[in-house]
Amino acid sequence: MTEPATRFTAAVVQAAPVFLDLDGSVDKTVALIGEAAARGAAVVAFPETWIPGYPWFAWLGAPAWGMQFVQRYHENSLVLGSAQDRRLSAAAREHEITVVLGYSERGGGSLYMGQRIIGPDGHTVAARRKLKPTHVERTIFGEGDGSDLAVHDTAVGRLGALCCWEHLQPLTKYAMFSQGEQVHVAAWPSFSLYRGAAYALGPEVNGAASTMYAAEGQTFVLAACGVVSPAMRDLLCDTPDKEQLLLEGGGYAMIYGPDGRPLCDPLPETEEGVLTAEIDLGAIALAKAAADPVGHYARPDVTRLLFNPEPAHRRTVERLDTRPQPLDPPPDARADGSADAAADAVAEPVDA
Repeated sequence: MTEPATRFTAAVVQAAPVFLDLDGSVDKTVALIGEAAARGAAVVAFPETWIPGYPWFAWLGAPAWGMQFVQRYHENSLVLGSAQDRRLSAAAREHEITVVLGYSERGGGSLYMGQRIIGPDGHTVAARRKLKPTHVERTIFGEGDGSDLAVHDTAVGRLGALCCWEHLQPLTKYAMFSQGEQVHVAAWPSFSLYRGAAYALGPEVNGAASTMYAAEGQTFVLAACGVVSPAMRDLLCDTPDKEQLLLEGGGYAMIYGPDGRPLCDPLPETEEGVLTAEIDLGAIALAKAAADPVGHYARPDVTRLLFNPEPAHRRTVERLDTRPQPLDPPPDARADGSADAAADAVAEPVDA
Protein backbone atom coordinates (compact mmCIF):
# COMPACT_ATOMS: atom_id res chain seq x y z
CA MET A 1 0.00 0.00 0.00
CA THR A 2 1.16 3.52 -0.76
CA GLU A 3 1.51 6.04 2.04
CA PRO A 4 -1.95 7.05 3.30
CA ALA A 5 -3.23 10.53 2.57
CA THR A 6 -3.21 12.99 5.47
CA ARG A 7 -5.69 15.40 3.85
CA PHE A 8 -8.74 14.13 1.98
CA THR A 9 -12.52 14.38 1.62
CA ALA A 10 -14.70 11.96 3.57
CA ALA A 11 -18.33 11.12 2.82
CA VAL A 12 -21.21 9.59 4.78
CA VAL A 13 -24.50 8.27 3.46
CA GLN A 14 -27.89 9.25 4.82
CA ALA A 15 -30.45 7.25 2.87
CA ALA A 16 -33.01 4.46 2.83
CA PRO A 17 -32.08 1.14 1.23
CA VAL A 18 -34.24 -0.67 -1.28
CA PHE A 19 -35.73 -2.50 1.66
CA LEU A 20 -35.57 -6.31 1.66
CA ASP A 21 -34.18 -6.25 -1.89
CA LEU A 22 -30.55 -7.37 -2.16
CA ASP A 23 -30.03 -6.56 -5.83
CA GLY A 24 -31.89 -3.27 -5.59
CA SER A 25 -29.87 -2.22 -2.54
CA VAL A 26 -26.62 -3.17 -4.30
CA ASP A 27 -27.67 -1.03 -7.29
CA LYS A 28 -28.31 1.91 -4.97
CA THR A 29 -25.02 1.32 -3.14
CA VAL A 30 -23.07 1.40 -6.40
CA ALA A 31 -24.80 4.66 -7.36
CA LEU A 32 -24.00 6.26 -3.98
CA ILE A 33 -20.36 5.14 -4.22
CA GLY A 34 -20.20 6.91 -7.57
CA GLU A 35 -21.84 10.03 -6.14
CA ALA A 36 -19.39 10.21 -3.26
CA ALA A 37 -16.44 9.75 -5.61
CA ALA A 38 -17.79 12.45 -7.95
CA ARG A 39 -17.71 14.84 -4.99
CA GLY A 40 -14.04 14.06 -4.46
CA ALA A 41 -14.39 11.69 -1.51
CA ALA A 42 -11.57 9.25 -0.74
CA VAL A 43 -13.76 7.25 1.68
CA VAL A 44 -17.52 6.72 1.98
CA ALA A 45 -19.39 5.18 4.93
CA PHE A 46 -22.77 3.43 4.89
CA PRO A 47 -25.34 2.85 7.70
CA GLU A 48 -25.80 -0.24 9.85
CA THR A 49 -27.26 -3.23 7.95
CA TRP A 50 -27.70 -0.92 4.96
CA ILE A 51 -28.10 -4.05 2.84
CA PRO A 52 -30.94 -5.10 2.80
CA GLY A 53 -32.08 -2.63 5.48
CA TYR A 54 -32.39 -2.70 9.24
CA PRO A 55 -34.93 -5.32 10.52
CA TRP A 56 -37.36 -2.90 12.13
CA PHE A 57 -39.99 -5.66 12.28
CA ALA A 58 -38.19 -7.12 15.30
CA TRP A 59 -39.12 -4.02 17.34
CA LEU A 60 -42.71 -3.59 16.16
CA GLY A 61 -44.62 -6.68 17.26
CA ALA A 62 -44.57 -10.17 18.68
CA PRO A 63 -41.88 -12.54 17.35
CA ALA A 64 -44.63 -14.57 15.67
CA TRP A 65 -45.77 -11.49 13.73
CA GLY A 66 -42.21 -10.69 12.66
CA MET A 67 -41.63 -14.20 11.32
CA GLN A 68 -43.40 -13.22 8.09
CA PHE A 69 -40.30 -11.19 7.17
CA VAL A 70 -37.59 -13.61 8.33
CA GLN A 71 -37.21 -15.75 5.22
CA ARG A 72 -37.21 -12.72 2.93
CA TYR A 73 -34.67 -10.96 5.13
CA HIS A 74 -32.42 -14.03 5.17
CA GLU A 75 -32.61 -14.54 1.40
CA ASN A 76 -31.77 -10.87 0.72
CA SER A 77 -28.83 -10.68 3.13
CA LEU A 78 -25.34 -10.42 1.63
CA VAL A 79 -23.06 -13.42 1.18
CA LEU A 80 -19.38 -12.52 1.15
CA GLY A 81 -17.79 -13.56 -2.13
CA SER A 82 -21.13 -13.60 -3.98
CA ALA A 83 -21.81 -11.92 -7.32
CA GLN A 84 -23.48 -9.00 -5.51
CA ASP A 85 -20.49 -8.63 -3.22
CA ARG A 86 -18.10 -8.63 -6.16
CA ARG A 87 -20.11 -5.81 -7.74
CA LEU A 88 -19.42 -3.69 -4.65
CA SER A 89 -15.69 -4.43 -4.87
CA ALA A 90 -15.73 -3.52 -8.54
CA ALA A 91 -17.45 -0.18 -7.78
CA ALA A 92 -14.82 0.70 -5.18
CA ARG A 93 -12.08 -0.14 -7.66
CA GLU A 94 -13.73 1.75 -10.54
CA HIS A 95 -14.04 4.93 -8.47
CA GLU A 96 -10.78 4.43 -6.53
CA ILE A 97 -12.50 5.02 -3.21
CA THR A 98 -12.42 3.28 0.17
CA VAL A 99 -15.87 1.94 1.05
CA VAL A 100 -17.08 0.99 4.53
CA LEU A 101 -20.25 -0.97 3.99
CA GLY A 102 -22.91 -2.04 6.49
CA TYR A 103 -24.91 -5.19 5.72
CA SER A 104 -26.70 -8.20 7.09
CA GLU A 105 -24.24 -11.03 6.43
CA ARG A 106 -25.56 -14.48 5.58
CA GLY A 107 -23.09 -17.10 6.78
CA GLY A 108 -24.42 -20.64 6.56
CA GLY A 109 -27.83 -20.66 8.22
CA SER A 110 -27.12 -17.66 10.45
CA LEU A 111 -27.10 -13.89 10.03
CA TYR A 112 -24.59 -11.38 11.41
CA MET A 113 -24.47 -7.60 11.52
CA GLY A 114 -21.51 -7.04 9.23
CA GLN A 115 -19.24 -4.21 8.13
CA ARG A 116 -16.68 -4.57 5.35
CA ILE A 117 -13.85 -2.20 4.49
CA ILE A 118 -13.08 -2.27 0.76
CA GLY A 119 -9.92 -0.53 -0.40
CA PRO A 120 -9.72 1.74 -3.47
CA ASP A 121 -8.20 -1.15 -5.40
CA GLY A 122 -11.32 -3.23 -4.74
CA HIS A 123 -9.58 -5.58 -2.32
CA THR A 124 -11.03 -6.39 1.08
CA VAL A 125 -9.17 -4.72 3.92
CA ALA A 126 -11.33 -6.31 6.61
CA ALA A 127 -14.75 -7.82 7.30
CA ARG A 128 -16.17 -7.62 10.81
CA ARG A 129 -19.30 -8.57 12.74
CA LYS A 130 -21.07 -6.67 15.50
CA LEU A 131 -19.70 -8.10 18.71
CA LYS A 132 -23.02 -8.14 20.58
CA PRO A 133 -26.33 -7.42 18.83
CA THR A 134 -28.57 -5.16 20.88
CA HIS A 135 -31.79 -6.23 22.61
CA VAL A 136 -34.22 -7.82 20.09
CA GLU A 137 -31.48 -7.87 17.43
CA ARG A 138 -30.33 -11.03 19.22
CA THR A 139 -33.46 -12.82 17.94
CA ILE A 140 -32.11 -12.40 14.39
CA PHE A 141 -28.32 -12.09 14.47
CA GLY A 142 -25.36 -14.04 15.83
CA GLU A 143 -22.33 -12.52 17.58
CA GLY A 144 -18.85 -11.53 16.47
CA ASP A 145 -15.62 -12.22 18.36
CA GLY A 146 -12.51 -10.41 19.55
CA SER A 147 -11.02 -10.21 16.06
CA ASP A 148 -13.89 -7.88 15.11
CA LEU A 149 -12.49 -5.08 17.30
CA ALA A 150 -9.70 -4.05 14.95
CA VAL A 151 -8.20 -0.96 13.33
CA HIS A 152 -6.58 -1.24 9.92
CA ASP A 153 -3.97 0.57 7.84
CA THR A 154 -5.76 1.99 4.79
CA ALA A 155 -5.40 4.63 2.11
CA VAL A 156 -7.05 7.10 4.50
CA GLY A 157 -5.06 6.27 7.62
CA ARG A 158 -5.81 3.99 10.56
CA LEU A 159 -9.46 3.08 10.00
CA GLY A 160 -11.92 1.26 12.24
CA ALA A 161 -15.68 0.70 12.40
CA LEU A 162 -18.41 -0.15 14.89
CA CYS A 163 -22.19 -0.52 14.73
CA CYS A 164 -24.81 1.46 16.64
CA TRP A 165 -24.74 0.79 20.40
CA GLU A 166 -21.25 -0.67 20.27
CA HIS A 167 -20.49 3.03 20.80
CA LEU A 168 -22.05 2.80 24.27
CA GLN A 169 -19.64 0.05 25.36
CA PRO A 170 -16.73 1.75 27.19
CA LEU A 171 -14.37 -1.24 26.98
CA THR A 172 -15.10 -1.76 23.29
CA LYS A 173 -14.26 1.87 22.61
CA TYR A 174 -11.05 1.66 24.59
CA ALA A 175 -9.97 -1.43 22.65
CA MET A 176 -10.40 0.58 19.45
CA PHE A 177 -8.63 3.68 20.78
CA SER A 178 -5.67 1.56 21.87
CA GLN A 179 -4.97 0.63 18.23
CA GLY A 180 -4.18 4.16 17.06
CA GLU A 181 -7.48 4.79 15.27
CA GLN A 182 -7.52 7.96 13.16
CA VAL A 183 -10.77 7.61 11.20
CA HIS A 184 -13.77 5.81 12.64
CA VAL A 185 -17.01 4.77 10.93
CA ALA A 186 -20.03 4.83 13.23
CA ALA A 187 -22.87 3.01 11.46
CA TRP A 188 -26.40 3.81 12.67
CA PRO A 189 -29.75 2.41 11.41
CA SER A 190 -32.08 5.47 11.90
CA PHE A 191 -33.37 7.38 14.92
CA SER A 192 -37.10 7.17 14.30
CA LEU A 193 -38.03 4.20 16.51
CA TYR A 194 -40.11 4.77 19.68
CA ARG A 195 -39.64 8.53 19.26
CA GLY A 196 -40.66 10.24 22.48
CA ALA A 197 -41.15 6.94 24.31
CA ALA A 198 -37.54 5.76 24.52
CA TYR A 199 -35.22 8.75 24.72
CA ALA A 200 -32.08 6.58 24.62
CA LEU A 201 -32.97 5.39 21.11
CA GLY A 202 -33.31 8.92 19.74
CA PRO A 203 -30.96 11.28 17.90
CA GLU A 204 -29.92 13.23 20.99
CA VAL A 205 -28.28 10.35 22.84
CA ASN A 206 -26.90 8.56 19.81
CA GLY A 207 -25.59 11.70 18.16
CA ALA A 208 -23.86 12.41 21.47
CA ALA A 209 -22.36 8.91 21.37
CA SER A 210 -20.71 9.70 18.03
CA THR A 211 -19.57 13.09 19.30
CA MET A 212 -18.05 11.64 22.45
CA TYR A 213 -16.36 8.82 20.52
CA ALA A 214 -14.58 11.51 18.50
CA ALA A 215 -13.64 13.54 21.57
CA GLU A 216 -12.63 10.57 23.75
CA GLY A 217 -10.55 8.85 21.08
CA GLN A 218 -9.35 11.98 19.28
CA THR A 219 -10.45 10.47 15.99
CA PHE A 220 -12.52 11.65 13.06
CA VAL A 221 -15.94 9.98 13.15
CA LEU A 222 -17.97 9.31 10.00
CA ALA A 223 -21.48 8.78 11.39
CA ALA A 224 -23.56 7.26 8.59
CA CYS A 225 -27.28 6.94 9.25
CA GLY A 226 -30.21 5.20 7.62
CA VAL A 227 -33.62 6.68 6.81
CA VAL A 228 -37.03 5.06 7.15
CA SER A 229 -38.81 5.66 3.85
CA PRO A 230 -42.58 5.90 3.38
CA ALA A 231 -42.47 2.56 1.51
CA MET A 232 -40.71 0.87 4.42
CA ARG A 233 -43.25 2.27 6.86
CA ASP A 234 -46.19 1.19 4.70
CA LEU A 235 -44.83 -2.36 4.58
CA LEU A 236 -44.07 -2.68 8.29
CA CYS A 237 -46.75 -0.59 10.00
CA ASP A 238 -50.01 -2.49 9.44
CA THR A 239 -51.76 -1.14 12.55
CA PRO A 240 -52.12 2.31 14.13
CA ASP A 241 -49.95 1.35 17.11
CA LYS A 242 -47.06 0.36 14.80
CA GLU A 243 -47.43 3.67 12.97
CA GLN A 244 -46.73 5.40 16.28
CA LEU A 245 -43.72 3.17 17.02
CA LEU A 246 -41.84 3.75 13.75
CA LEU A 247 -41.83 7.18 12.14
CA GLU A 248 -40.65 8.26 8.72
CA GLY A 249 -37.13 9.71 8.55
CA GLY A 250 -34.71 9.39 11.44
CA GLY A 251 -31.66 10.31 9.36
CA TYR A 252 -29.05 12.18 11.41
CA ALA A 253 -25.78 11.57 9.56
CA MET A 254 -22.77 13.72 10.46
CA ILE A 255 -18.98 13.90 10.30
CA TYR A 256 -17.12 14.90 13.48
CA GLY A 257 -13.60 16.19 14.07
CA PRO A 258 -11.22 14.78 16.70
CA ASP A 259 -12.37 17.47 19.14
CA GLY A 260 -16.01 16.46 18.69
CA ARG A 261 -17.11 19.36 16.52
CA PRO A 262 -19.44 18.75 13.52
CA LEU A 263 -17.65 19.32 10.22
CA CYS A 264 -20.59 19.60 7.80
CA ASP A 265 -24.16 20.81 7.66
CA PRO A 266 -26.83 18.18 8.41
CA LEU A 267 -29.57 17.12 6.06
CA PRO A 268 -33.25 17.16 7.12
CA GLU A 269 -34.01 13.83 8.76
CA THR A 270 -36.29 12.63 5.95
CA GLU A 271 -33.91 13.66 3.15
CA GLU A 272 -31.50 11.30 1.42
CA GLY A 273 -28.03 12.33 0.34
CA VAL A 274 -24.27 12.20 0.77
CA LEU A 275 -22.56 14.52 3.26
CA THR A 276 -18.88 15.42 2.86
CA ALA A 277 -16.19 17.11 4.94
CA GLU A 278 -12.50 17.84 4.59
CA ILE A 279 -10.26 15.72 6.84
CA ASP A 280 -6.81 16.73 8.08
CA LEU A 281 -5.28 13.92 10.11
CA GLY A 282 -2.75 16.40 11.48
CA ALA A 283 -5.51 17.84 13.67
CA ILE A 284 -5.45 14.64 15.74
CA ALA A 285 -2.12 15.65 17.30
CA LEU A 286 -3.68 18.87 18.56
CA ALA A 287 -6.55 16.98 20.19
CA LYS A 288 -4.25 14.40 21.78
CA ALA A 289 -2.03 17.11 23.23
CA ALA A 290 -4.77 17.75 25.78
CA ALA A 291 -5.93 14.21 26.57
CA ASP A 292 -4.72 10.94 25.06
CA PRO A 293 -6.64 8.18 26.92
CA VAL A 294 -4.24 5.42 25.81
CA GLY A 295 -1.09 7.55 26.19
CA HIS A 296 -0.12 10.38 28.50
CA TYR A 297 -3.62 10.67 29.99
CA ALA A 298 -3.79 6.97 30.99
CA ARG A 299 -3.09 5.40 34.38
CA PRO A 300 -2.44 1.71 33.61
CA ASP A 301 -1.21 1.20 37.17
CA VAL A 302 -4.79 1.92 38.29
CA THR A 303 -7.05 0.72 35.45
CA ARG A 304 -6.32 -1.55 32.48
CA LEU A 305 -8.34 -3.36 29.82
CA LEU A 306 -8.16 -7.12 29.30
CA PHE A 307 -8.70 -7.55 25.55
CA ASN A 308 -8.71 -10.87 23.67
CA PRO A 309 -8.49 -10.07 19.94
CA GLU A 310 -8.30 -13.69 18.80
CA PRO A 311 -11.01 -15.12 16.53
CA ALA A 312 -13.19 -17.74 18.17
CA HIS A 313 -12.79 -20.48 15.52
CA ARG A 314 -15.23 -22.66 17.44
CA ARG A 315 -16.71 -25.74 15.83
CA THR A 316 -20.14 -27.02 16.73
CA VAL A 317 -19.08 -30.61 16.03
CA GLU A 318 -15.87 -32.29 17.25
CA ARG A 319 -15.03 -35.76 15.96
CA LEU A 320 -12.93 -38.28 17.81
CA ASP A 321 -12.38 -40.07 14.49
CA THR A 322 -9.40 -38.24 12.95
CA ARG A 323 -9.80 -39.76 9.51
CA PRO A 324 -10.73 -37.20 6.80
CA GLN A 325 -14.46 -36.77 6.41
CA PRO A 326 -16.12 -35.58 3.20
CA LEU A 327 -18.08 -32.87 4.99
CA ASP A 328 -15.23 -31.52 7.12
CA PRO A 329 -14.97 -27.73 6.86
CA PRO A 330 -11.53 -26.35 6.04
CA PRO A 331 -9.26 -25.71 9.04
CA ASP A 332 -9.84 -21.96 8.93
CA ALA A 333 -13.65 -22.22 8.85
CA ARG A 334 -15.53 -19.83 11.10
CA ALA A 335 -17.97 -21.06 13.70
CA ASP A 336 -20.90 -20.49 11.34
CA GLY A 337 -19.43 -22.87 8.79
CA SER A 338 -18.39 -20.20 6.28
CA ALA A 339 -14.65 -20.31 5.67
CA ASP A 340 -12.49 -17.27 6.24
CA ALA A 341 -11.40 -17.92 2.69
CA ALA A 342 -14.76 -16.53 1.62
CA ALA A 343 -13.67 -13.11 2.77
CA ASP A 344 -10.42 -13.57 0.88
CA ALA A 345 -12.39 -14.38 -2.23
CA VAL A 346 -13.76 -10.84 -2.37
CA ALA A 347 -10.21 -9.54 -2.21
CA GLU A 348 -9.83 -10.38 -5.89
CA PRO A 349 -12.36 -8.07 -7.57
CA VAL A 350 -13.82 -8.91 -10.92
CA ASP A 351 -15.54 -6.76 -13.45
CA ALA A 352 -19.21 -6.26 -12.75
